[in-house]
Amino acid sequence: MNQEYGQEDGPEEEPAATRRDAGDAESSRASRGWWDRNADEYQSEHGAFLGDDRFVWGPEGLDEADAGLLGPAGSLKGLDVLEIGAGAAQCSRWLAAQGARPVALDLSHRQLQHALRIGGEVPLVEADAGALPFRDGSFDLACSAYGAVPFVADPVQVFREVRRVLRPGGRWVFSVTHPIRWAFPDEPGPEGLSVAASYFDRTPYVEQDEQGRAVYVEHHRTIGDRVRDVVAGGFRLLDLVEPEWPAWNGQEWGGWSPLRGNLIPGTAIFVCERAGD
Repeated sequence: MNQEYGQEDGPEEEPAATRRDAGDAESSRASRGWWDRNADEYQSEHGAFLGDDRFVWGPEGLDEADAGLLGPAGSLKGLDVLEIGAGAAQCSRWLAAQGARPVALDLSHRQLQHALRIGGEVPLVEADAGALPFRDGSFDLACSAYGAVPFVADPVQVFREVRRVLRPGGRWVFSVTHPIRWAFPDEPGPEGLSVAASYFDRTPYVEQDEQGRAVYVEHHRTIGDRVRDVVAGGFRLLDLVEPEWPAWNGQEWGGWSPLRGNLIPGTAIFVCERAGD
């Protein structure tokens, strides 16, 4: 769970963290606002690790060039690929370098401005993942590295939209915070190693302002929930990858750290295929 917050202008007011229900509209509005406010800080802090044209699945540093979860790099040439929650489109640039034809979609206007700043020929689309502005069967693959899925109230709607825009047999691969992390404090040190909450509590994590308006929302699903959501969205689950923390990675990223990463998983990657074809 992310607990950073900032304003571009004026004094900062620390939001109140709570657990409460948050629906589709409130979650979407909060996510757009949060990423627009924090895109500059995010790209400044993590841009070097992400690179300008690197496809990284999460803070562990698992690289798509090594993992091949979308398929062998040589097989991507000529494929139409949709990246959801693309941020500054780093993953899409890597895909373009493999000869694919990526489209980078994000809810945040400011994140896409960073994509323009970095440059490249990747088409950029500002839209909500629950209402994709594309015709049926527009893409061969879809992917998302920590984009959209953790922040939406109805992931099945997102998955159904992804299935709709994929061609028969299309692959959908997405990464999220590993659900087990919700039982632990979001701290990189020893204090983050003791269970502090129920893994089975699905109540969303919400940061809200003094008027009670959500400014950040993240939704928890158990591993079983995620699998059922994948199936309900019209996909077959091909693989579930839990990257181990590599020895070379000494960085801390929020609650992710070598200490925790060597003991409990931090990322879950779902490799799915369009079903019913």
